[in-house]
Amino acid sequence: MAHRRTYSARYPDMGSLSPDEPPLTPMLNIASLSPDMSNRKPRSYWIRTTFLALFVLLVVSVYILLIAQPALSPISFETDQARPGASRSSHWTTDAFRLAALRHRKPKGVADSKAARPQITLDSAQELAAVSSFIASLPQNMIPSSVDPSQPIDPQLILDFDTRSPQAAEEVETVVRDVWSRNPVVFYSKFYSPISREIKQLLQDMYIKPAPTIIEVDQRSDEAVLAPMLFRLTNTSELPILLVGGQMVGSIQEIRYLAQKGELQRMITNAGGIIDGARKKKPKKL
Repeated sequence: MAHRRTYSARYPDMGSLSPDEPPLTPMLNIASLSPDMSNRKPRSYWIRTTFLALFVLLVVSVYILLIAQPALSPISFETDQARPGASRSSHWTTDAFRLAALRHRKPKGVADSKAARPQITLDSAQELAAVSSFIASLPQNMIPSSVDPSQPIDPQLILDFDTRSPQAAEEVETVVRDVWSRNPVVFYSKFYSPISREIKQLLQDMYIKPAPTIIEVDQRSDEAVLAPMLFRLTNTSELPILLVGGQMVGSIQEIRYLAQKGELQRMITNAGGIIDGARKKKPKKL
């Protein structure tokens, strides 16, 4: 059965509409949706507003850069004349100079207490202990080549505390006791010396605990300074130098004699070393 196409009120015949007839859907009024469009300011108004904003920004910038600069920038004692190529004029005001003077002024009669305190002086025994502690603490510790070995060394080069403090003398005594308790036997050796090899073997046969501290002077980069310094501090003229409890034992003949009599072993024991303390004990047989 064929259906006949008809036009309803819901779907009118678009072909029968003429251009002069009003539209089916009313036109959207854009002006009614945007009330600001009707109240839009003229162009001259925006030009004047922009010019006024730029003028205010310019005035604020000039005030910050030229008038308020000393108050915003940190005060420094470096003047323009101290900087190369700077002009001779200064941007500091009188108030800025007065504030800087008040901040850095010291009360009258008060001096720098640290600079006023004298440097501590070391006697030969203390200097020998300080040098030995400095060298034994780290293998990388070297005496500077600028040091004159014929003169007492500057304590600040080898001590790790303030040598101008009121407690400096007590701390030096602590260093002296500590270095010889930790290192009861210190041997300043010469690597290619037959006498040094003989003394090393003698000490090795004692199995001392803690083990002797052996310093090969001729293998160090500071030999040119360290060797004559040791000669001055121990009143000797050649290596090797054996120290027990901070005291020099003597020549190779004296060392041999003391070892044969057992006196060397007693000296080491009195210094805190343990003879046969490093010997490995044999397991007990069950």
